[in-house]
Amino acid sequence: MTVSLPLVLVLGAVAWISIKFMGVRLWVAVLIALFGFWLAHTALAPSVESGTRSGVDSVNGTHD
Repeated sequence: MTVSLPLVLVLGAVAWISIKFMGVRLWVAVLIALFGFWLAHTALAPSVESGTRSGVDSVNGTHD
């Protein structure tokens, strides 16, 4: 049986746990999210996506 979770759901849970239990300020989490949106519109976006996809594939054990 394969269970699939969207990466945004996992990252959202990590952010919530960080804010709730690790004392990360809400404004810091918002700033990081805004930086992510900004980064998505730069020339680095394909490299970030490729690296993220490779990392997720490694964790999942799927290799092309």
